[in-house]
Amino acid sequence: MADAPSRSTLAVTGASGRLGGRVARRLAAAGVPQRLLARNLAKVPDLPDSAALPCAFGDREAVLRALDGVDRVLMVSASEAPDRLEQHRTFVDAAAEAGVGHLVYVSFFGAAPDATFTLARDHWQTEQHIRASGLAFTFLRDNLYADFMPAMVGEDGVIRGPGGQGRAAVVAQDDIADAAAAVLTRADEHAGATYDLTGPHALTFEEIAAVVAHATGRPVRYQAETVEEAYASRARYGAPTWQLDAWVSTYTAVAAGELDGVSDAVPRLTGHPATDLTAVVRASLG
Repeated sequence: MADAPSRSTLAVTGASGRLGGRVARRLAAAGVPQRLLARNLAKVPDLPDSAALPCAFGDREAVLRALDGVDRVLMVSASEAPDRLEQHRTFVDAAAEAGVGHLVYVSFFGAAPDATFTLARDHWQTEQHIRASGLAFTFLRDNLYADFMPAMVGEDGVIRGPGGQGRAAVVAQDDIADAAAAVLTRADEHAGATYDLTGPHALTFEEIAAVVAHATGRPVRYQAETVEEAYASRARYGAPTWQLDAWVSTYTAVAAGELDGVSDAVPRLTGHPATDLTAVVRASLG
């Protein structure tokens, strides 16, 4: 890893995380110099022709330093927090002030001011702030992460939630990373575009449970809850109200049909088919 970012005109935020790290590795494999931005530099991957810089979204001065001279930046949305939208706005404003040429934002499928999934509303407001900033932009609207589906299974082998018979076109993080890398390396071709990133199938939670069961070889089933039951079953975690709302509305958004619909954006951007849930779960087992 380089000590100075003088050659790099591309930056990746969240480089210590699952998605940002994946994108950074793909860019490094393609020989693209980059700046790896993260709150915790100890977790940033050691990659050739890269420089790691500390950068918290809510720290304007740190963002200005990290993005000085940067032409393109991947903005992986900040960790869920009550002030996430404020952090996003600070980062976007600093990116514009630093003279960034193009911002690629990792948003959410169905982002809208009245989205059922509460955090999708924050993504929409972030998109609107980016539009108002004057920055050239591309929005990558990810569906639910296919990689996280096994984690939704309780210790008793049950996925519980008020998802009804709604469907979600869950998408692999590897596919998102491939798409993001493709956009970043040819950013001018994607200016102003919004891409819905999905897997190849829209699945009910019953179907998701069946796929996880088949791929892992252990019994898994889906148990529908009412909204009231969903809040009650999660109350034991002691999470704040906004977090409970986010957890429960993930399911109610699916029930409302807001995560249904398969896009061709992954194959168009990456040149390969979108990865199905079975392959994602099997890959996670090693």
